[in-house]
Amino acid sequence: MEFKKIAVIGAGVMGAGIAQVCAQKGCSVWLQDISKPALDKALESIIKSLKKGVEKKKLTPAQKEDTLTRIVTTTHLPEAVESVDLIIEAVFENLEVKKDIFRLVDQYALPNAVIASNTSALPITAMGAVTNRPERVLGLHFMNPVPLMKGVEVIPGLDTAKEVLEAGVKFIEDLGKEPVKAVDYAGFIVTRILDAMLNEAVNCVADGNDPGEVDRAMKICTNFPMGPCELIDLAGADIVYHGLNTLKDEFGERFHASPLLKKMVRAGHVGRKSGQGFYDYSK
Repeated sequence: MEFKKIAVIGAGVMGAGIAQVCAQKGCSVWLQDISKPALDKALESIIKSLKKGVEKKKLTPAQKEDTLTRIVTTTHLPEAVESVDLIIEAVFENLEVKKDIFRLVDQYALPNAVIASNTSALPITAMGAVTNRPERVLGLHFMNPVPLMKGVEVIPGLDTAKEVLEAGVKFIEDLGKEPVKAVDYAGFIVTRILDAMLNEAVNCVADGNDPGEVDRAMKICTNFPMGPCELIDLAGADIVYHGLNTLKDEFGERFHASPLLKKMVRAGHVGRKSGQGFYDYSK
């Protein structure tokens, strides 16, 4: 089983990054979103990323152009999935929305196509259960920013076939990344551990610590490349908050989100994408 024709559903930051790395490794990629402006923005970000690769001599100009020729955008989901080997859903973290997409994809995809979710916390088994092919469903959790981060969690659902899991692992290796097998519980490995730490960093700020000092402490005392408050601003406070709620539903009160994090989300101070989080990005 080999994946050479890929469809990516959702043209946000993650979807654009996944489309780029797949195309760079020679895959034909359909990038689908219901929003044409979102697709245009995704292509702009891909072009910008590839230009940086050329400037840093990690890519040649010819490789940049070849990559772009392998990406086709569309707002029509059936067109994107009807002839591909692997569909990677990469929309926002809402289980019901993802299940609706899996139902639609299942209708139009080839019978032997594999459907994957890029979710960081939601149950793969639940998504597989709404399809007629739960044995061909798995999780492929890429990290942000996708072109730079090496690790990818590969998560089988309860009914995922062994050969599908193995094909998912090989696909990630073929992309030049490193697969990590994780069990299908809320948050898998990375989000489960990371969100607990990030939540405690927010509690430190709520207790009166300056965000800059929290970040500096973790960088110089534990060798973190980025402080936890900076990371929340990069990922989005709303994403972290949603992840904590998912973890709380499965594991209980130990994942209760900090009241300060909830207040920030209510205020719309979710980080870089809003211009304000723990730090001011308005300039």
